[in-house]
Amino acid sequence: MIWVYAISSLAHNYIYVGMTQDLENRIQRHNGGREQTTKPYIPYQLIYKESLPDRTELVKEKNIGNLELEKNNSGKSEVL
Repeated sequence: MIWVYAISSLAHNYIYVGMTQDLENRIQRHNGGREQTTKPYIPYQLIYKESLPDRTELVKEKNIGNLELEKNNSGKSEVL
């Protein structure tokens, strides 16, 4: 299962969108400063998550650059 997620910095005006197979670990890595791209903007809160069966489905269903924060037909997306 692949997770598409968005996190928002609590200290800056910065939102990061990514994908992972282990959402909990990935969020911990962002907040722990272990990801170079997001390190300058910690801490973060999770603001969106959506699960899809695999990367193929992700490519078919979503254009990552234009991610819409709405429920899809499967009901597996969630705006937090």
